Amino acid sequence: MDMTIMACVAVILFIRSPMGNGTGDDHLWPLIVNLAVWFICVMVFNALFHTYDSLWRYAEGKEYLALLSGFGCGTILYLGCTNLFVKRQLSGLYMISVLGASLLMMLSVRFLYRAYRRGVKQKQRKAQLSVRKIGIIGMGNAGFSLLREIVGNEASPYEPIVIFDDDPMKIGTKVFDIPVKGPINKIPEYLENGAITDLFLAIPSLSGERRSEILKLGANTGCRLHILPDRVKSMATNAPLLSQIRNVRVEDLLGREAIQLDGVGTREMIHGKTVMVTGGGGSIGSELCRQIAAMSPKRLVILDVYENSTYELQQSLLRQYGSALDLKAEIATVQDAALISDLFRKYQPDLVFHAAAHKHVPLMEASPREAVKNNVFGTLNVVRAAHETGVARMLLISTDKAVNPTSIMGATKRLCEMILSSMQGRSKTEFVAVRFGNVLGSNGSVIPLFQRQIEEGGPVTITDRRIIRYFMTIPEAVSLVLEAGSLAKGSQVFVLDMGKPVSILTLAENLIRLSGYIPYQQIQIDEIGLRPGEKLFEELLVGTGNQRKTQNELIFVEDVQPVSPHYLEQILEDLRAAVESGDDANVFAVLHRYVPEFRTPAEANARFVPSEEEQGSLQTEQVTFTPALAATTGHV
Repeated sequence: MDMTIMACVAVILFIRSPMGNGTGDDHLWPLIVNLAVWFICVMVFNALFHTYDSLWRYAEGKEYLALLSGFGCGTILYLGCTNLFVKRQLSGLYMISVLGASLLMMLSVRFLYRAYRRGVKQKQRKAQLSVRKIGIIGMGNAGFSLLREIVGNEASPYEPIVIFDDDPMKIGTKVFDIPVKGPINKIPEYLENGAITDLFLAIPSLSGERRSEILKLGANTGCRLHILPDRVKSMATNAPLLSQIRNVRVEDLLGREAIQLDGVGTREMIHGKTVMVTGGGGSIGSELCRQIAAMSPKRLVILDVYENSTYELQQSLLRQYGSALDLKAEIATVQDAALISDLFRKYQPDLVFHAAAHKHVPLMEASPREAVKNNVFGTLNVVRAAHETGVARMLLISTDKAVNPTSIMGATKRLCEMILSSMQGRSKTEFVAVRFGNVLGSNGSVIPLFQRQIEEGGPVTITDRRIIRYFMTIPEAVSLVLEAGSLAKGSQVFVLDMGKPVSILTLAENLIRLSGYIPYQQIQIDEIGLRPGEKLFEELLVGTGNQRKTQNELIFVEDVQPVSPHYLEQILEDLRAAVESGDDANVFAVLHRYVPEFRTPAEANARFVPSEEEQGSLQTEQVTFTPALAATTGHV
């Protein structure tokens, strides 16, 4: 095609030039010879520069530069050849005119072809019901790269409609013919017509607080929200940005940066050691195993009673680490004292992370004997095995529900802490407990329940709109647990700072909005009443006067009074008798006797008054709750 354009341009300009007015072959033959030499020279350099190896429908700057370079270098070679071997009779002005006009025609053809294909593809995409109209927030390097990928991908299910940015120099301009609007805070005003279905946040360098603000603005538009991760992986992997876009998760709205630890102390604690994780197939246990595996332990032993999740975790770690990780998996229950003792003697662990427990509050209220057998006596079996085999350190995963418990689960976990404290001064093993609150996405977490209810069209059910909870992601909680373990000096109880409390009602509203629906209109929220053992609030984990700071500002040590071994034996004897009696009332009675802070939910909830800080947090974080609208739908 390019040679045809050059030939046509050369002939037309030749006819229009004074040389074309000549007679015979005096001027025509030199033209043919010169054009033949010129074409050959240009083709040689275009081949060297791989000009025609690219698909011009996807051409960018380097392809056009290759085209210009090929013609420029080919012309220079042509001039040299004609000076040496051919009597050149074509004027320099003619040559420049032919070269300039040819290049202009070639570029025009390519631009018109790309515009034609783009127009055809846009019409085809608009005719498809699956195409989603999107807005991109941020026109920095990441936003521009993302937009270019979407526009250049003919099979993309997205059609960019608008770009939002805070930069005054960009507002009012166009990128790939897409208008740039701003500032970002006016997004809800621009999207009032409902033409946009999805918003892509493409500013990976945002602070956690600003990201949360922007996502809350987007959540109020009814659009589906997507986000680039905080660290753009393509810088290391060259992966397309569009493949890294993910749906916005509730934790993106927490308004704080993800907790990052250097992990030096943790790595020193884990590296080259044999580590056992009980309950390793669960939410917390499996994340513990993943983070431990990354720190080159001598051996990792996964112990769990549930075979499916244990098998999945085992296969995942083997795929990732292969023979570099000495991995063992054991199916066992911590209630079997003899088996636990045998496994400890078999593997001789240096470190033990005890995450095995029954954690579901309402279920344990209905099965108190099982809660006691698994949580209390299961922990007792692990503690005794650790002591007998000389484990250097055992860490218990505890819970904030052990603080002034109102449930069987919380009371049993408090007894687990008491078992550990009874070992102070009696064992070479350091027994450490770590308390923290709710983790987003864990088994039994409220988030998966809300998501299923939204997928089913609602309603989303909350037990009480006044409930507040402390939340942290699973990786954050586990990294702090490991860090706390590395800080342990003797037998201690560590408390994690979970940040500000979050309203469960706010959580439900935001999750509905993130799913592209409007709370109380498209998806209802129903209050169903508190469940057995549930209280409206979690105890503040920091600031009660019983905590001491550690070198990590997010980890505190709580001063606890050691339990005497004789007193613990009395507790266990009475508790064992209550379990064997088969009477759940006896179990409750014994727990209330030996855990004096164990109260009924009604007693705890009667004194629920949020602190000023909590009230301020709830007021600023909650999406507006309209009483009038709630009254019409029965949600007051």
